[in-house]
Amino acid sequence: MPTTDASPTCRTRENLSGAMSRGRDRRLHEARACARPGAAPRLQAGSASRALASGLCFVCVCIASLLFSPASADEVAAAGPFKHRPVPGGIAIVDLGPAEGTRPAATWSDRPLAVLASDGRWRAIVGLPLSIEPGEQRVRHGPPDGETTAVTFAVEDRRYEEQRLVIENTRKVNPAPVDMERINRENTRLKIVKATRLERLLADGFDWPVPGPVSSPFGLRRFYNDQPRRPHGGIDIAAPEGATIRAPADGLVLETGDYFFNGNSVFIEHGLGLQTFYAHMSRIDVAAGDRVKAGDVLGAVGATGRVTGPHLHWSVGLNGTWVDPLLLTTTEAPPLD
Repeated sequence: MPTTDASPTCRTRENLSGAMSRGRDRRLHEARACARPGAAPRLQAGSASRALASGLCFVCVCIASLLFSPASADEVAAAGPFKHRPVPGGIAIVDLGPAEGTRPAATWSDRPLAVLASDGRWRAIVGLPLSIEPGEQRVRHGPPDGETTAVTFAVEDRRYEEQRLVIENTRKVNPAPVDMERINRENTRLKIVKATRLERLLADGFDWPVPGPVSSPFGLRRFYNDQPRRPHGGIDIAAPEGATIRAPADGLVLETGDYFFNGNSVFIEHGLGLQTFYAHMSRIDVAAGDRVKAGDVLGAVGATGRVTGPHLHWSVGLNGTWVDPLLLTTTEAPPLD
C-alpha cells in the first residue's frame, strides 16, 4: 500500500520536414524527367516553382489528414469513467473487438482486468504500475473458461518529479522489528482486500472526496529523511483536521482500520476491481459491508499514521495497482471550498 504525507506542493519541473523534403525531391525528379528527349516540353522556371509549391501543399495536406483523422476502432480516449493514458501509473484502454455475445474475460500479467462495452466494442481497462517500463505489453482475452488470444498495446514513457520529506518519528521511516510484524499482518489483509471485486461497475464518474488544494500529486519519487521509498501512489489534498470526507462515487466498503503507515483508513470497491483508498483519517464513519452512494460521509480528515500534518491521502486502484486519480475524476483539481 502507498505511504503518504502532507507536504507543500513539490517543485514540479513529428516532424514534417522529412516528409516535405521527400515530396520536394519527388516533384523535382518529375520536373527533371520532362527535360529528357521525348519528354513533354520542359517547364519554365515559374511553372516549376508553382509545381513545387503545389507538391509541398499536397504533401502537407496528406500528412495533416493522417495526423488528425478520426481514431480507429482500437484507439479510444475514454471508456466509462476511465481515461486512456498508457504510461507508468496510467490506464490503457485496449480494444477487444465488437461487443457481441457474452462479455469476454481478459488478463494482463496474470491479473484479471475490468472489461466493459463502449461504443459497440469490448474494452479491457488496464491499470499500469508506476514501476512498469515503456514498451509493448500484451492482454489475453477470450470467452470465460475458453481459449484466449492476445492483443498488444504500447506503454509510453513518463517521468515523475522527486520529493524529499523529513519525518521526525524515525520508526515511521525505519520500523522496529515489532513494527514490521504489524506491517506484515496488515499487508496480508490488504492483499485480500485488493483482490476483491464486484462483477458490475457501480461508478460512472468520480467527484473529489474533500475540497482543498493538492499538496502532493500522484507519482512523486519519494525520499524520507534522504532514504528512497515507494513512489507516491495517490494524491494528497490539504484540508483542516475534521473536514468531512465524502464518497466520490457509489461503492461497497471493503475494509476499515488503523494501519501503521496509513493511519485510520477506508477501502471501497466500485466494481470490476476499481477501488479507492482514504488514509490518515481522524474519524471513520463507515464499516466493512456498507453500501455507499456518491456524497455519503466516510469520515473526517486527520493526521494519523506517517504524516507531517493534517490532509487526506486518496488513492485509486485498478487490477491491484495504484493509478493516477485524475484519469477518473470529472475535473482536473478538487474544489477549494
